Amino acid sequence: RDDAVKILDFGLAKAVEGEAEGTDISTSPTLTRMATQAGFIIGTAAYMSPEQAKAKPVDRRADIWAFGCVLYEMLTGKMAFTGETVTDTLAAVIMKDPDWTLLPAGAPSRIRTLLRRCLQKDPKQRLQAIGEARIAIEDVLSGAAEPMSPAVAAAVVSAPLWRRALPWALFGVMAIAFAALAVVHFLENEAAPTEPMRFEVPVPEKAILPSSGSLALSPDGRELAFFATGADGVQHIWVRSLGSLEAHPLPGSDSSVATPFFWSPDSRHIAFGTGGKLKTIDVSSGAVETLCDTPGLVIGGSWNRDGVIIFGQAPGVIMRVSANGGSATPLTSLDATRGEIQHVLPWFLPDGRHFLYHHTSSKAEDSGIYVGSLDVPSGKQDSKRLLATNYGAVYVPSSGPNLGRLLYLTNDGTLMAQPFDTRRLELAGEPIPVVQQVGSFNDYGFFSASATGTLIYRGGGGGLYQLTWFDQQGKVVGTEGEPGEYVLPALSPDGRRAVALRLDPQGRESALWLFDFQRGTSTRFTFGSASASHSIWPPDGSRIIFESNPSGEYDLYQKPTNGATAEEPLLKTNETKRPSDVSRDGRFLLYASLDPKTKVHLWILPLGSNQKPFPFLQTQFDELDGHFSPDGHWVAYVSDESGHDEIYVRPFSPNSSAADASGAGAKWQVSYGGGQEPRWSSDGKTLYYLTLDWKVMEVDVATSPTFQAGTPKLLFQVPPQRAATYGDYTIDGKRFLFLAPAQQTGQAPFTVVLNWQAAFRPSAQN
Repeated sequence: RDDAVKILDFGLAKAVEGEAEGTDISTSPTLTRMATQAGFIIGTAAYMSPEQAKAKPVDRRADIWAFGCVLYEMLTGKMAFTGETVTDTLAAVIMKDPDWTLLPAGAPSRIRTLLRRCLQKDPKQRLQAIGEARIAIEDVLSGAAEPMSPAVAAAVVSAPLWRRALPWALFGVMAIAFAALAVVHFLENEAAPTEPMRFEVPVPEKAILPSSGSLALSPDGRELAFFATGADGVQHIWVRSLGSLEAHPLPGSDSSVATPFFWSPDSRHIAFGTGGKLKTIDVSSGAVETLCDTPGLVIGGSWNRDGVIIFGQAPGVIMRVSANGGSATPLTSLDATRGEIQHVLPWFLPDGRHFLYHHTSSKAEDSGIYVGSLDVPSGKQDSKRLLATNYGAVYVPSSGPNLGRLLYLTNDGTLMAQPFDTRRLELAGEPIPVVQQVGSFNDYGFFSASATGTLIYRGGGGGLYQLTWFDQQGKVVGTEGEPGEYVLPALSPDGRRAVALRLDPQGRESALWLFDFQRGTSTRFTFGSASASHSIWPPDGSRIIFESNPSGEYDLYQKPTNGATAEEPLLKTNETKRPSDVSRDGRFLLYASLDPKTKVHLWILPLGSNQKPFPFLQTQFDELDGHFSPDGHWVAYVSDESGHDEIYVRPFSPNSSAADASGAGAKWQVSYGGGQEPRWSSDGKTLYYLTLDWKVMEVDVATSPTFQAGTPKLLFQVPPQRAATYGDYTIDGKRFLFLAPAQQTGQAPFTVVLNWQAAFRPSAQN
């Protein structure tokens, strides 16, 4: 992991010990005598030279053969010689040639020649010194011209015209296709185009992109990664080389939320958040490693060359963790006086110590891009705003050693390039528009750029989603309303209506819409520029309680479902609030309150006249998403006290004083291995919840004389969801309402722009 090469060879030791049962004998060591002379075989069968396999004397040319076997395997992913037994493998070494057709089409001729010389059966015809291999490889890497032997030159001159022209004609056709498909930067010494070049990359057939639209270009500019749901209904990170016509999903990268992920600096790994964990996946091998727990939803990150990873959380702050794994530690802290909600989308600057990150604040004058440092304590980061924008920014190098550009979006979807001095950490000129109509979702835009001069973006949102009913086996039993850009559905107590948040393609406007299942209608419920969000239904279904920020802070509002009156404030304080549930008797509202100085806690608001809220749970951990039991004596909620989100239950005394009604005291853990979104059945005998990887779980519970919970049982896998998108259940617990990807056509393609900064060079020089 620290880029040190280690050579470990225990083959002969294992041979002396005796082969373990089940060992792959084609790659196992073989030994006939403990000697080093002719008449014995010692070594690994698949890499033995023919003379070694025949028990003849060997010299350094046997090592050259083994080198050829390894090089062939590195280029093709297949062993040069294999068999079911050691005998079969040795026979292949002696009698057969490698399958040369497996070599990559772009393998240089020098490498092909080198391989054939290394794998000559006759040692006299084999490459005689390994130094020649080093020279051949260095020539390829340096881009030296291919030599033409006298025999080849004579053959070219004497061949008929058509025979001489045909290879060049084929090469020309391939070159045109090569350019059209943007197979660029194939060799590091290729000259960059003098003008920008633009082309489109379509979305894979039968794949659906999520509305959150996460995409990332590898640092070397060669591979595009993006979230998509395939024909199997599972959402993975997909990777497509810009030199290929095909994209493929990465098994092991499945995630129910498509939040921004990020590449390692060597373009070999991708880091992503899923199930309350930060993980990495090796793009070549598919190996997945878990780095750390993430109490919040991972929203973007960055990885420097010193092996330091930073990432943002919603809600939460910028965290730091080693690329080798460990506990994550905070790099920033939320400032309550500025109404800060979260710090997300960090991006390392060239020195690997400073980074950009986005402040999301309830106060517009404080939202934007800031600069942080690995060397500054979390409470001491620079509080000076660098850029006023609702989106994260990325840095790309430009014309000088200390001069680059910050790429960011405006509210109308215009991608801007802002000159930036990395030495002084300040803006260095006026921003220049790059392209318009770039899509976005929440805090991030659908664009990515590499240091090699490649830019990728896409317009609009992602795929459409539809309210979908599932039974307890996960079978679709119905849909409601038209497909659209929906998040956060909430079901009415009688199961006949729902409310959901509907976004525009830019993801900035968030109006609540009402769905009437019996009438088959959907109507807009909230209006204005305020950003509505989570919503709940009181037991009588007469109104909807939701969070909104018309005054800057997210406060609690209510509005009757018949639209007879306008929305009115229910609770206004200095903290961000999110409604969770109303007790069955309608007396208490349970909500989560984000105190930037501490954590997320559960509070209760009595719904009578002139009542004041009081805390239900205030600990050193995050507690949120509380739900009353039908009898009103218990609260199921989510807490991260174990290191990741789990479901707990505590008692609630509705007829006692505020102090007695708090959740202090006894508690019971219901979920194991992660849990979110608890819901009670109508009779209070069952609790449902979702695992962190979005599976529906069912738990039998008893509440008298004390609380008892049974073993969680798996019901079904939830369809891929957007970030911060949840489902709901009917009161009988037999049907489940989730947002599921809707079948659609015409998804916006990815647009690739090569050498995109060329158009700005005069401005940069001025």
